[in-house]
Amino acid sequence: MTLVVLMAGIDLSVGSVLGLSAAVCAGVLKNGLVFESLDLFVGFTVLGAILTAMLIGMALGLFNGWVITKFAIPPFVATLAMLTIARGLTMLYTEGIPISNLGPKFEFIGSGWILGIPVPVWISLIMVLIVVFLTNKTTFGRYIYAIGGNEKAAFLSGISINKIKLAVYGIAGMMAAVGGILVTSRLNSAQPNAGMSYELDSIAAVVIGGTSLSGGVGTVTGTVIGAIIIGVLNNGLVLLDVSPFWQQVVKGIVILLAVIIDKMNQKNK
Repeated sequence: MTLVVLMAGIDLSVGSVLGLSAAVCAGVLKNGLVFESLDLFVGFTVLGAILTAMLIGMALGLFNGWVITKFAIPPFVATLAMLTIARGLTMLYTEGIPISNLGPKFEFIGSGWILGIPVPVWISLIMVLIVVFLTNKTTFGRYIYAIGGNEKAAFLSGISINKIKLAVYGIAGMMAAVGGILVTSRLNSAQPNAGMSYELDSIAAVVIGGTSLSGGVGTVTGTVIGAIIIGVLNNGLVLLDVSPFWQQVVKGIVILLAVIIDKMNQKNK
C-alpha cells in the first residue's frame, strides 16, 4: 500500500484480494485440483499452494493496474470494483464455508517460531527489507517517487508511467496474498470473510506513518511504525473492553487526524 500511495494512487481491494488468495491457497492445499473431463487430479505441496496464492494475488493486482492505465479509470473506482469482484469470487469458491485442517507444515508458517521469534515476524521483516531496498536503492523506486511527486514531469522525463503503475499494483496484489497466507496459516483455516476492512487498516497505517495521500512523500519504515500504532490501538481498545462499534469510530478519527495533519504540513511547505 505504501508504494501505491507514494504513486498518488489507492488500492481498496487488498482485503478482498487477501481473502481470495488465502481461500485458493487453502483449497488447493487440502483438495488439490480435479479436472473431471481429463480424469486428472493435481495435488499441491505447501510451497506449491503458497506460490499459487501469490500468483493469483499478483494477477489481480496487475488487472487493477491494467484497468487504471488502459482505460484511465481513477484508482479509487477500479480497486473498489475489484474489492467486490474478489469478495464475490471468494464466496463462490468457498461456498461460504471455511476451509480448515491444512496440516502442521502449513500451520508452522503462521504459528511457528525460529530463534525465539514468530515466523510471521521474520516474513514481515523480509518483505519490509525488500520494499525498503526497492524504494531507496533502485531506479524503480525513484520512478515511483517521481510519479507521485509530479506525474506530468515524470512522463516528460521519459519515465514509462503505465509500466511502473502496472508493476506497483502487481506488487500490492502479491503482498496482499502473502498477508492472506499468514492469516490463514495462523488460524489453520481460510475464512470466506478474511480480510474484510483490512484495506482501511493498511491505508491508515500508511497515512499515520507519514506517507502523503498526494504522493511523492513517505517511507516504508514510517508505515511500519504506523502499522504498530494501529496494532497497539486495536489491541488496547479490546483490552479496555471498548465496544467494537466505538473502535471503528476511534480508528476513523485517527485516520482523519492523520490526513488533516498531512494537509496542514503541505500548506506550510
